[in-house]
Amino acid sequence: MRNFWSLAVLGFAIAGGNYFLSPDVWAFQSQPAGGNLVSRQAEGQGVDIVPELTGERANGEVTNKQTVSSFPSMFWDFNNLPKISYSELLSVLARRPDSSNTERETAAQAEDLARFKQIVQYAKKQNLHDRSIGEIVQAIADNFQGLPYAEGLLDKSGEEKLIVTLNKFDCVLFVETVLAIARGVAAKDYDYQSFVNRLEEQRYLNGKINGYCSRLHYFSEWINDNQKRQTLENITAELGGVPMNKTLNFMSQHRSSYPQMVKDEATYQCIVSQEADLAKTTVNYIPTNQIKSLYSQLKPGDIVAVATDVKGLDVTHTGLVYRNADGNMGLIHASPAGEVTVAYDLHRYISRVKSAIGIVVARVKTPH
Repeated sequence: MRNFWSLAVLGFAIAGGNYFLSPDVWAFQSQPAGGNLVSRQAEGQGVDIVPELTGERANGEVTNKQTVSSFPSMFWDFNNLPKISYSELLSVLARRPDSSNTERETAAQAEDLARFKQIVQYAKKQNLHDRSIGEIVQAIADNFQGLPYAEGLLDKSGEEKLIVTLNKFDCVLFVETVLAIARGVAAKDYDYQSFVNRLEEQRYLNGKINGYCSRLHYFSEWINDNQKRQTLENITAELGGVPMNKTLNFMSQHRSSYPQMVKDEATYQCIVSQEADLAKTTVNYIPTNQIKSLYSQLKPGDIVAVATDVKGLDVTHTGLVYRNADGNMGLIHASPAGEVTVAYDLHRYISRVKSAIGIVVARVKTPH
């Protein structure tokens, strides 16, 4: 009977040849243990793009907290497929042909849906769609103040999934979430699934999730890819930024810190390839001592990343420019010190971050 089922299942697999190119087929490959991105550390901590090295406490003090962040090959080795149970194989074959290349978190949490609905109602009541995109971004960000900081949320599973959370964040998740909701508000698109789709577009290479390596791990890469899709514009050079002049290879040089790369050579080589592509672009930053002089050119909702002198890394933290009631420019961010909060003065915050050398700035664009 076992032999019969083996042949039957194999027959279905061959007949459904299109499945071999679908992401669901990753079930056949051995999956690396959960981990993080350049910002998510060896133990699955940090951000989604680079190590998170610092944070600010409620009293304004900066703490040092080092974390590091976290693709399986698209090609099959039919002679060396890992063992898989009949139930697992049948489950794979039962999946829809049009499913995405990597499993998605389709079941929305009740608390996330409730918060999304609450924010949408707020946006409609305040007519936020009539404001500039930057003002929309700040207004949406305000709704998350006080929510907890959490590390490694994208790396709880060894298999890359589209994680959505509106109740806890690391610094990159916070920026991504606020941006995705704000873009929807600007376009008067208040649909939850549309929000999820925008989140995927922002987080993954070419806007599509396709395994661990498709995640935009380095923040410079995140900015470049989103700029190609007209989601934002890197204005660092325009503001007087200077070249960083460093090789971005932190992930490949710290392979042991990323479980997804430790046992998967294809994933490791993919990250190496991405780092090589990054070497072809110039990463600019605005030195810390010039930040204050640029306040008049910054806008609320601008994306700010903390440039670092850490070898192999571009940035260690990110947040959004926040215009305080008195007009002073601060930073609203998911702070490693514990929660989403506002640092009253952007320059002062950056100057207190150990290893910080300045900032990278990107401006959100109004959706078409």
